[in-house]
Amino acid sequence: MLRRQLPTSLWGRALLIIVLPIALMQVAVTWAFFEAHWETVTARLSEGLAGDVAWAVDSYLDEPTPEHLVEITDQAQIMQLSVALREGGTLPTRDRPAFFVALDRSLDNALSDRLDPQPFWFDTTRYPNHVEIQVQVEAGVLRFIAPRERAFATRGHIFILWLGGATILLTAIAILFIRNQVRAIERLADAAEAFGKGEEDVAFKPHGAREVRRAATAFLSMRERIQRYIDQRTILLASVSHDLRTPLTRLKLELALAEPSTRTDAMSRDLSEMEHMIDEYLAFAEGEVGELPVTVDVTALAETAAADARRLGADVSLKLEPGLDLIARFGALRRALTNLVDNAASHGRAVRISSRTLKSGGVEIAVEDDGPGIEPDSYDEAFMPFSRLDPSRNQNRKGVGLGLAIARDLVRSHGGDITLDRSDLGGLKAVIRLPR
Repeated sequence: MLRRQLPTSLWGRALLIIVLPIALMQVAVTWAFFEAHWETVTARLSEGLAGDVAWAVDSYLDEPTPEHLVEITDQAQIMQLSVALREGGTLPTRDRPAFFVALDRSLDNALSDRLDPQPFWFDTTRYPNHVEIQVQVEAGVLRFIAPRERAFATRGHIFILWLGGATILLTAIAILFIRNQVRAIERLADAAEAFGKGEEDVAFKPHGAREVRRAATAFLSMRERIQRYIDQRTILLASVSHDLRTPLTRLKLELALAEPSTRTDAMSRDLSEMEHMIDEYLAFAEGEVGELPVTVDVTALAETAAADARRLGADVSLKLEPGLDLIARFGALRRALTNLVDNAASHGRAVRISSRTLKSGGVEIAVEDDGPGIEPDSYDEAFMPFSRLDPSRNQNRKGVGLGLAIARDLVRSHGGDITLDRSDLGGLKAVIRLPR
């Protein structure tokens, strides 16, 4: 239960590590100060005041005359004590406790020891700089007014202010230093997230603590290696595609000049299929890496994919959340969604496209069909390049099994992913989840 209450961010935890020990130390020092010093001094001052009040009461009780009371008053003034008799008066019945209970407790203990058995009452809150003490005598009530510093150590609050000021200062310094260190980690995380979406943060540079700079340098090196690998793969596939297109063009020209026959028609279909395969290879290698991200209207994108599928004879229905958009590379996301819709249309009669906003703030786009579906243990294999899963799905008469692989590659380049599940329509359900 305590673990759930702790902060989850590095910023919050680092601040807790610094501030909590400081606060505990200040509390311990304050408690020790009041327990060992302030209460001891206050107790001695209260005992001194109680002794003077007891002397005045005992002196008056020995000779309760107005003349003797005047002498007691004159002598009490030397001790900074004001004395007056309220004839026929009684003690108040209502107490006025102080905010700090220790103040009243010290004075009450001292007066109880010195005035017993005389009834008394005191007030430490009515006057800001004085303490009032009343003692019941036979003639009435003896009222004493004494300076507050005679009963308590009045400088204790200064010590608390110094401690509080030091705590605030140290906390502010800790916040500044921790914030600077955490900001470096946040920038590294933002750069990694941008790279995962196919973007490049050109302004990112390693900074912060040595360990953070080392991690940032390692990330930049990794980014360069990955980008170099992608470029090499694209160049290689583009070269292979270019080299293959030349003999294919010659063959198509020779077939066009040859006498039409059943054999030449079959050869033309084979050449068209080979050309389509080369296009898929190149699309899988490129992955739309050169496109810049823009704001994509998910509703318009899904409606366009549905319209394209309907022109090919598919029965496509839509269940879209209005006003849904995200930042993505439009061509790459359109190709990924088109691949999923084409795959669903080629294996089922009915296709449904739906979209909604996730609780995390991301976007979900689902493509479902009513075809034969795929067994759950074959979901991972379906995303493998050149996988066709003929036993589970209808024979894929077009392509080489790169549709799902290309779609997942494109979605992952945006920082999202594609998962497969069983559709309510009875077939396969492909779900795209993307951050916004």
